[in-house]
Amino acid sequence: MKQILNDINFDNYIVVGVSAGPDSMCLLDLLEKKTNKIVVCHINHNIRKQSIIEEKYLKDYCQKHNLIFESMTIKEYKENNFENEARKIRYSFYEEILKKYHSNKLFLAHHGDDLIETILMKIERQSNIEGYAGIKRISKLPNYEIIRPLLVYTKADLIEYNKSHNITYYIDSSNTNTDYTRNWYRHNVLPLLKERDKNIHLKFLKYSKTLQEYNDYIDRVIKEKIPSIYKSNTIYIKELNKEDSFIKKNILYYILNDYYENKSDIVTEKHIQCILSLIESIRPNISIDLPLNKILIKEYDKIYIKEKEATNNEEYKIIFEKELKVNNFIFKQEKDENLDGNNICRIKSNNIKFPLYFRNRKDGDYITLKTSNVRKKVKEIFIENKIPLSKRKNYPLLVDSNDTIIWIPNLKKSNLCYKKDENYDIIIKCIEGDENYE
Repeated sequence: MKQILNDINFDNYIVVGVSAGPDSMCLLDLLEKKTNKIVVCHINHNIRKQSIIEEKYLKDYCQKHNLIFESMTIKEYKENNFENEARKIRYSFYEEILKKYHSNKLFLAHHGDDLIETILMKIERQSNIEGYAGIKRISKLPNYEIIRPLLVYTKADLIEYNKSHNITYYIDSSNTNTDYTRNWYRHNVLPLLKERDKNIHLKFLKYSKTLQEYNDYIDRVIKEKIPSIYKSNTIYIKELNKEDSFIKKNILYYILNDYYENKSDIVTEKHIQCILSLIESIRPNISIDLPLNKILIKEYDKIYIKEKEATNNEEYKIIFEKELKVNNFIFKQEKDENLDGNNICRIKSNNIKFPLYFRNRKDGDYITLKTSNVRKKVKEIFIENKIPLSKRKNYPLLVDSNDTIIWIPNLKKSNLCYKKDENYDIIIKCIEGDENYE
């Protein structure tokens, strides 16, 4: 068995996840034959009384074998999905220990049976090609890699190794509970598969490697396309829609997995289908909820993801004197009479009631247009100009003390605004975004 580690460099400290079960104790023994720079990382899930005994055994084992021992106990669970929450806590602890010992290698004891179970679970839950491939022997993450050298062996192989090498291990009684999906497959499906072929795990391993090769190719294709489709946390729908439906779906998987830092089991087929439906919807402004309190928002031909937050319905009304910043807008009184455009407002003092204010939109707001003297709802102007729904509520409007709307900056002017060749005495300039001004 030890030859499975021959291609791995052991110059620096390595971290190995050890539960005290037969799989991880087998892996630990194999690693000790290669290096003594080992940090044993143990998580007490705190759901069995035996966990205390297992933790003490590992602590004593590490002291005897001159290995570093790091452990943590999960005090409470806050989510309904125990398996998922426990997994997140485990990996968070692994990353903490990797950083502490400046290690870039995490060893885990997943074996061939685990691979079969994972693939079957992914098929049941629906996934993408990478998900259907199950468990990789080596998973490369930004700051470290996860190495699973035991995938070519079954659990029975590992138990046999432990017996022949007199290695003590403990059996987790919760593994018999078929309420957990993985355990259900383990006890109800795996025995039938092994009955037909005792080496069925090797066929699943080949299947997994084939899918991983396909996925690696698709990843290369997607990475070439991403720059024109996804920029600054924004998906450009027109560019995305140029792609074949298969590539389109995998681009969305890629973007979401990148957004969630490649944490598994967060993005599912259901999320992708919801996003595709959102893209195809004729509604210009629409959103869907995503996991971990995120929201995906479509605004006309763009999509972006943000933290879900309480809707800000706070009204504002701010007096304007000579200069003012409101949200992403800067307003400044100007003297240059050559300025022109919808970002410039010219008004005559004796036609309006001072002071001037900038306020956000209210239901029923309208403006009397300069060009036609026709009253038009501000909401309609926002829609015509494709102002995203998220920006409409707080978009600043210039009003006088009679609350008459004089100007919708960058969009429309009222009949109280004047042209360059007309009489006026006030010029206000609007700068939107990060444009510099003096």
